[in-house]
Amino acid sequence: MSDGPRQRPRAAPPPSRRDCLALPLLAALPESALARQGGGGDTPPAREPYARKSYAKLSADSTIGDLLSHPAFEGFARRILPWDDRDYDRQAKLSALAALLPYHSHFDIASTVGALNRLIDDADRGRQICFEIYTEDEKRAEPAKANAGLFFVRGELGAPFAIIAPGGGFAYVGSVHEGFPYAAAISQAGLNAFVLKYRAGQGGVVATQDLAAAIGFIFQNAAMLGVDRRGYSLWGSSAGARMVASIGSHGVARFGGEELPKPSVIAMAYTAHSDHAAEEPPTFAVVGERDGISPPSAMKRRISDLRRVGAEVAYREYPGVGHGFGLGIGTSAEGWIGDAIRFWRRHQPR
Repeated sequence: MSDGPRQRPRAAPPPSRRDCLALPLLAALPESALARQGGGGDTPPAREPYARKSYAKLSADSTIGDLLSHPAFEGFARRILPWDDRDYDRQAKLSALAALLPYHSHFDIASTVGALNRLIDDADRGRQICFEIYTEDEKRAEPAKANAGLFFVRGELGAPFAIIAPGGGFAYVGSVHEGFPYAAAISQAGLNAFVLKYRAGQGGVVATQDLAAAIGFIFQNAAMLGVDRRGYSLWGSSAGARMVASIGSHGVARFGGEELPKPSVIAMAYTAHSDHAAEEPPTFAVVGERDGISPPSAMKRRISDLRRVGAEVAYREYPGVGHGFGLGIGTSAEGWIGDAIRFWRRHQPR
């Protein structure tokens, strides 16, 4: 299961105690205990106002060093960036991130900066924006799990949630292009969005195990997070689309998670993934006409298979667009994410 070459993983150093502001006690509590702390799984607590911390915003002229040293991202800033095993030029401007995304195109610095500033806004309000999905014991047993994490971009209190798995050929995780900008758009529509930072360099099965762990974390902590567990969706691009499609086909438990409901909707962008099950969730699929990595012909075969087993599918093919277009700003694909959000809304429980 690969949309690109695999790299040998490099063992990660143990995370600092501040990394992703872990919630090991909450994560370990049963649902009844969470309910005593502020509402059951589908009855979220009220979000309290916080005194602002007046964090500085990023701009297109900010540098990678500005991002890495930003106090809003203390302890987890490297997980925002695509590569686990590279040293970054801290003097390079954020627009240079495009050169770090070899499987992506149409990188839009404005939407990336805007999405990062949305995270800063939440941190400014005292809200936790990054969560651990593995315990300290699990990370000690498998140090690469320290590279995984879950970023939260809030929508309306008690609204359903989406999890976004960016692409990167399983070699890197392109959250700055097709993770945080997606989450900002979903949040703006009033829905909750999580961006998954999964382990790169270990192939699709390991990455999908991280996705399964993230789904379990959210289900277990829905009250604390203020999200509705019903009608959740999974969004993925390229390699990430393989991950979300696999969960949609085979469920969370197949990849080491708990027995949990399948997503209500899969939103998948530009992947050649072909596997499917006898029953599939409704699927929204997009691809560029000029995609040389995951050509429309490959995606159409999967779409045909999904329709054959009775799944509802919305398929979009955009002229003049290549692989990894993200939001597609400035291309014929621009606006697709709004269509996908509306598709998801139609399949939420009433």
